[in-house]
Amino acid sequence: MAVQSGVYRGLSAETRAAGRRERLLEATLAVWADADVSTTMTNVCARAGLSERYFYESFTNLDAAQTAVLEQVAGEIELVTHQAAEDAGTDPAARAMASVGAFVQMLVDDPRKGRVTIVEAAAMPSLRPRRADLLRHFAHLTAESARELDLSPRTGADHELVGLLFIGGVAELVTAWLDGAVEATPDELVAVAARSFLGLYH
Repeated sequence: MAVQSGVYRGLSAETRAAGRRERLLEATLAVWADADVSTTMTNVCARAGLSERYFYESFTNLDAAQTAVLEQVAGEIELVTHQAAEDAGTDPAARAMASVGAFVQMLVDDPRKGRVTIVEAAAMPSLRPRRADLLRHFAHLTAESARELDLSPRTGADHELVGLLFIGGVAELVTAWLDGAVEATPDELVAVAARSFLGLYH
């Protein structure tokens, strides 16, 4: 029977392609985070159960797939931290604890996301610029949050610089934690990071 209008088993061609892309993103995350497996397109395709033809349907190369994973995780971080802060009300301390807590819980729930976006991406020259862009983006969001809470009468430039200092510090702290260089519970990480935010902006 002929396939009508690109529909197969009730799914359009676009829907099927989007599903394959999601499988490839999940496979890229899994392979990239696994120290025992080489991060290659072949291994990603094998993990996804798809041929290289379908890989090229979604990505031009492996760097593009890894960049897409990096951006997907960054988008998730932005979403969960913003929502947690909003749910916490208007108290700066409560918002800081909730926002950082949501971020750390995300890493506890799926350590692979922290491993690839914070640690592994920093070691790759091809991804390092995009990772740096995302850190600056989160620094800007931090500065905006401080302004909204009316924390300290700093100039705009000072707000942005302090935001970058905070985000860079948190990234280094999480890197050390994921690498096992520092021993701390998730609650201890949250408390330290939240106090740092409040201290920097007061």
